[in-house]
Amino acid sequence: MSIEQLYQLYQQHPQVQTDTRQLKHGDIFFALRGDNFNGNLFVAKALELGAVAAVIDDPSCYIDDRTVLVTDALQTLQQLAKHHREQFKIPFIAITGSNGKTTSKELAHAVLSTTYKIYTTQGNLNNHIGIPLTILRVQYDAEMAVIEMGANHQKEIEGYCKYALPTHGVITNCGKAHLEGFGGEEGVKKGKGELYDFIRTHKGTVFANWDYDYLRTMSEGIEKVITYGTSHADYEGILLQADPFIQVKIEKTPNPLGHELDNIHTQLVGAYNLPNILLAVAVGLHFKVSPARIKEAIENYTPSNSRSQLVTKGNNQIILDAYNANPSSMKLAIENFATLKASPKVLMLGAMMELGEASLQEHQAIVDLIAEHQWHNVVFVGSPFDKIPHPYLQFPTAAVAATWYQSQHFENTTFLIKGSRSMKMEAILA
Repeated sequence: MSIEQLYQLYQQHPQVQTDTRQLKHGDIFFALRGDNFNGNLFVAKALELGAVAAVIDDPSCYIDDRTVLVTDALQTLQQLAKHHREQFKIPFIAITGSNGKTTSKELAHAVLSTTYKIYTTQGNLNNHIGIPLTILRVQYDAEMAVIEMGANHQKEIEGYCKYALPTHGVITNCGKAHLEGFGGEEGVKKGKGELYDFIRTHKGTVFANWDYDYLRTMSEGIEKVITYGTSHADYEGILLQADPFIQVKIEKTPNPLGHELDNIHTQLVGAYNLPNILLAVAVGLHFKVSPARIKEAIENYTPSNSRSQLVTKGNNQIILDAYNANPSSMKLAIENFATLKASPKVLMLGAMMELGEASLQEHQAIVDLIAEHQWHNVVFVGSPFDKIPHPYLQFPTAAVAATWYQSQHFENTTFLIKGSRSMKMEAILA
C-alpha cells in the first residue's frame, strides 16, 4: 500500500494509535518497535479491539487484508504525517530548547487559542513518535499548529523538520541539557540550531530571545527574525515581581496597543519564566491577538505536570518543579528560590541525568552554589550527589526521602523540589 492509499484510509478513519491500551474502535494501529517493546506482537489484539487496519513491519504477524505490511512502521508513520502536513497552508510553529519549551508551548497555545482554531502537542509527545502523532491529530479546521520538539542528540531536530515542515521556529535557549548525547554545550547549540537551519533554508520566521547573544549569532541569515527580551528587542518586558508568582510589564511592542499589557499577573513561579511570557506576548501580537485576550490567557494559565507548580500542603508551600532538570534549569531554580522572602526554606534536589563525563563536575557546581546561601535543610537524592563531599542530607531514592519528609512534620515551610524525570521527585509528596 502506497502512502497515498494509506492516506485515503486515514481520511476515512483519522485516528492513529500506537498503544493497544489506548486504542479505540475505528483507529489505525501502527506496530512500532523499540528497545523494550514490539508492537507487531499486539496486532491481533488491535484488530480484536476494532482497529480498521494495522500497519506492521514483521511478515510473520500478517493476519489478513486489514494488516498493512511495510518495510518500517515508524518511517511509514512519519511519511503519513508529512503527507498530512502538506495538505495545510497554515502557520506551523515549532518550539525547541534546553529549558522552558513546554511552558512556552502551553503559553503560546493559551494565547493563540483565544482567537484561532489551534492544535498543539499534548503533554510531552515531542519525539520521533509523538511529533508525527501530533501532526496526524491536526484536523482540517486548523488555523494554526504549535509543535514541541525535544531532542537529546544531533540530527534529531533536523529529522523532525522534514515532516513537521515548520513555518515559524522558536529556540527558547541552549543550556546544559543532554550533554552526553549532544557532545557538550556547543553540540547543544548545533543540535537545537537545526531548527534555525530549516527555517533559514525555507525562508520562514523565527521568534528569538534577543537577550541571548548566541541566538543572535545563530539566527544570522534568516530573513524574518522577530525579537523579544528585556532590551533592544521588538517586544520588550521587565519583571515587576517574582515572590512567588511573577508579574510582568510589557514596555515596548511594534503594536501600539501593546501598552495595554501592563502588569500581567501570572500564576507562574520563578523569574526564569519571564522569557516564556515574553514569547507568548510576541507570538500573540504578531498574529494579531488582542492585548486583552493575551493578558487574560496568560493570567489564567496554570502550570501542571510538576512544572513550576506551587502546591499547598497544610500550611506549607511547595514549588514542585520535578518534571525535569539539567544544570542550567537547576541553577536558575535554586537562585530564584534563594531570592524568595519565605522562611524557613528547604531544598530537596534529585540528580541530573544524561550529562556524561560532565556529570560529577556539574553536580559539584550545584553543591557549591547551594553553599552560597542559607537554608533550613538541604536534601539530595540519588547519584552522583552521593559521591560528592557535602554536609547535607543524602538519600538514595525519592521514596526514602519521602519517609524522612513525612517524619519531620514541617510547619509554615517553603520547599523547592526538583530533579530529573527518572528521579520521580514528586513521590516525596505522595
